[in-house]
Amino acid sequence: MHVLDIANPAANRGQRWRNAGLLSAATLAAAYLFVRVQSARTEHAHPPAGSFVDVDGLRLHYIEQGDGPALVLLHGNLVTADDFRCSGLIERLAQHYRVIAIDRPGFGYSDRPRDVSWTPDAQATLLHQALRRLGAGAYLLLAHSWGTLVALAMALQEPERVQGMLLLSGYYYPGPRLDVPVAAMPAIPLLGDLMRHTISPLLGRLMWPLTAKGMFSPGAVPDSFRREPPWMQLRPSQIRATASEAALMIPGAAVLEGRYGGLRVPVTLMAGEDDRVIDPHGHSERLQQTLPDSELVLLPGLGHMLPHLAQEEIVAAINQVAERAGLSVPARLDGAAPHPGEAM
Repeated sequence: MHVLDIANPAANRGQRWRNAGLLSAATLAAAYLFVRVQSARTEHAHPPAGSFVDVDGLRLHYIEQGDGPALVLLHGNLVTADDFRCSGLIERLAQHYRVIAIDRPGFGYSDRPRDVSWTPDAQATLLHQALRRLGAGAYLLLAHSWGTLVALAMALQEPERVQGMLLLSGYYYPGPRLDVPVAAMPAIPLLGDLMRHTISPLLGRLMWPLTAKGMFSPGAVPDSFRREPPWMQLRPSQIRATASEAALMIPGAAVLEGRYGGLRVPVTLMAGEDDRVIDPHGHSERLQQTLPDSELVLLPGLGHMLPHLAQEEIVAAINQVAERAGLSVPARLDGAAPHPGEAM
């Protein structure tokens, strides 16, 4: 027990600083242990839903279902490929397509080595390699939010393999984002490592209801999204990926925007007209005016998370993209979604 010396104010101040330091260290240690235990429990309760493919020692997790033309699904920031499964979109699309939903690097159960800057182009190169290993020579792309930048990079890199694209709620042009500096902090070396193993997951869990509300605003958060455990998105590994992509979003769009005019594949751009995360007019509508073979669908009254909100429109739009690409998409007469390996 320490007793303050009223005759020595300097010593008292030093003791208070030491006490504050010990309390802070104990608090961070407790937070670290809680985050570690909670992350392990969540992974145990929610093991990988799909399979893995190895590309040069990097392991990517993917969910595959259905038969037919290959359709690759790319998720946005914060969420994982499992978001497409929880929303029910994979099951619906698998009635007509061989659906491959991939956890992009660092998300879900996919690796994200720290010695690579995972720009849209870097991810596109990796995913092309992974899809070759999965026997997908050519494919349609359906991408949401941050994933649309990766889809565009894929089409620009190997246009002969990308047969058409449906881009949902995308961010395509660089511009000021007030949320980026805060969101990117856990990606800062050392300080970010400390944050993502201690306070960032706790703050993220506290803010999760507000975060989800903003993603779905002006509508309510649906039950399909509530089925996804928040702690899967708040594990330290995924917080690093989420923060890194917040930092890469503006420069990623800046690198790509000058190349958009060279795209020649059929593209449909879809966005919620009331999206409060990404302005549909400044991004989707603007990009549609640039692409030579593109269509624009703005959905009134809907927000950012279209995979949960507009499945009928998404299925119809990807079928139209496939038709414009010259693909034959037979309908399932029984309405059932085929499972991997089941013939149509």
